[in-house]
Amino acid sequence: MATKIGLSDHQPLFREPPLPMEIVAVLSAFAPLMTTPTWLKTQEMIIGALLCRGARSVTSILRILGKAEEPRFEKYHRVLNRDRWSCALMAKILLGLLIALLPADFPIVVLVDETLERRRGKQIKAKGYCRDAVRSSEKTVVKCMGLKWICLMLLVPLPWSNRPWALPFLTVLAPSKKANEARGRRHRTTVDWTRVMVRLVARWIRRSWLLIGDGAYACIALGHHCNGFGVTLISRLRLDANLHEAPPSVPPGRKGRKPAKGERIASLSEQTKDASLPWRDVTVKWYGGDRKTLRILTGRHLWYKAGEKPLWIRWVLTVDPDKPDRPEAFFSTDADMAAPSVIEWFVLRWNVEVTFEEARAHLGVETQRQWSDNAIGRTTPVLMGLYSLACLDG
Repeated sequence: MATKIGLSDHQPLFREPPLPMEIVAVLSAFAPLMTTPTWLKTQEMIIGALLCRGARSVTSILRILGKAEEPRFEKYHRVLNRDRWSCALMAKILLGLLIALLPADFPIVVLVDETLERRRGKQIKAKGYCRDAVRSSEKTVVKCMGLKWICLMLLVPLPWSNRPWALPFLTVLAPSKKANEARGRRHRTTVDWTRVMVRLVARWIRRSWLLIGDGAYACIALGHHCNGFGVTLISRLRLDANLHEAPPSVPPGRKGRKPAKGERIASLSEQTKDASLPWRDVTVKWYGGDRKTLRILTGRHLWYKAGEKPLWIRWVLTVDPDKPDRPEAFFSTDADMAAPSVIEWFVLRWNVEVTFEEARAHLGVETQRQWSDNAIGRTTPVLMGLYSLACLDG
């Protein structure tokens, strides 16, 4: 029976020819999670996945390694579909390696977003029709058959780049509603999965951190969940959001339920038309590293939705002088955060799109051909993590 890798093992941890010490130092952190035979095969597959061009199938990896005639080729497939190792534990180790890269004065900033892996076939059980963000526009929504992945990425300023990079460390498959119903499982939405991932990461790092997502994550329930773990949620806010003043004070001795909110304020869309409000001009860091001057209006109010506990937020309404007819709004669950900071943190979310594009272009995400449940659930998270490992070694 194969044993876990330890200091007393006589088998070498790394294949010949030896890898550069910089790569060995990073990869060795993951070695204890696998048996020795599995780890030795995994090394070869990592090298092949980095060197491979085109599809990242196991066959292509073996071909680039010069093992096209390997008689026991199935043992490499077993790394993904049968061998015992944990994606979650690997994500925890990878997050620790990435946090070590952060400057002392840089906060922990995690970006969240979902991406679509276009896949078809009867064996792909978790597939469903999802919005294709690449092909869709503001006016047209395009849906494609495939797998939806929710990815958490750490924002890391790298010394050889003039912008911070979004490095993936935890990627989770979100099966479609139809797939869950077919298996008799409770369906989890994107927000449900995000809550699970927030709870998991909060247990790993036990520090305060920021979670930044697009409008799909603008949810009162998610905001309360983040507050419970010391996490600050920053996202877009709808212009028709239901915002209220603080609840009025209750006279002593008054019976009955205490009010949870005060009077409702004018909607943000209405406030954009009111020039008498205290608008001000601020210059913030903008997309592409540029600086942009915006007119902003901000406030601290309770965000309310029927059936849910109101949530204190700092909201920021912005008007771009170049696009005065397209106001935007953002919010932070840290109600004391400065308004310009809310905008600047959210703008950094665009690095997620760069990561998804480069992972497809350079690591072949969406070209894999595994069909077993285990292999499907592991391959994309491994390729996304490999993107971060390549940046670590860089």
